Amino acid sequence: MSLSDALDIVRITDVGLLRDHNEDAIASDDAIGLVILADGMGGYKAGEVASEIAVLSIAAELKEALLDFQPGYEPVISGKQPEARLIVDAVSNANAAIYNVSQNYPNCAGMGTTLVLGLFVNNKLLVGHIGDSRMYRLRNQSLVQITEDHSLLQEQIKAGLITLEQAKFSANKNLVTRALGIDPEVELELNEFDVEVGDVYLLCSDGLSDLVDDVDIQSTLNANSSNMLWAAETLVQMANDNGGRDNISVILVKIKNLFDYKCTWYDNFLGWLR
Repeated sequence: MSLSDALDIVRITDVGLLRDHNEDAIASDDAIGLVILADGMGGYKAGEVASEIAVLSIAAELKEALLDFQPGYEPVISGKQPEARLIVDAVSNANAAIYNVSQNYPNCAGMGTTLVLGLFVNNKLLVGHIGDSRMYRLRNQSLVQITEDHSLLQEQIKAGLITLEQAKFSANKNLVTRALGIDPEVELELNEFDVEVGDVYLLCSDGLSDLVDDVDIQSTLNANSSNMLWAAETLVQMANDNGGRDNISVILVKIKNLFDYKCTWYDNFLGWLR
């Protein structure tokens, strides 16, 4: 079974009500099970340069690498699917590309971007993220955030300095502690999750998560689980109804069928040679 048969993917991005251009970038490729979202930051229009570089370069590199990839061998990153190394390398190369542009073009100085991506492989989901763009999972009608923000606000919450309720009104909401392209190297947080048929995964920029409470996201996804496009459009509209202060990007992925590896005799033969 191809991943196109297993995944229902929709994506939408909106400039919001107050910005004059969109610094978010999104992409998906159901043939390889990839979804990716970046929220740029920097000087005038430099943020959209950073996010576009991130999304286009990572998507292109992963697609090319996966075309020749032979699954079924020991993972290079312990405890994770072997494709994890491909993600780490692609993100590292994107970071270098953004950093080099920011160093050589004054208009792009200091630019960077958040990143959240998912790669669906072998009934698993590999999730990589940097910054405060998020991924959620809806399972059995319950919504759970499966990424943890790399932000000053999250550090304050973990340290017990503020409560979750106080965090909603904090002036530090958009201060990230980690971003792609700011420094010569960056640490990608990479985790792996089992998937189940019926799961819905949401990737979003903070233009959604800052303006729409998790409980309202959950109820919207539950009410529209049979129509992912309508669910995505509704979430964007809710963010705009609540002020639309930032660009709003949403990617939804619904698991329709499982997708495990099918090892052939040739794969087994290659494994024996190794």
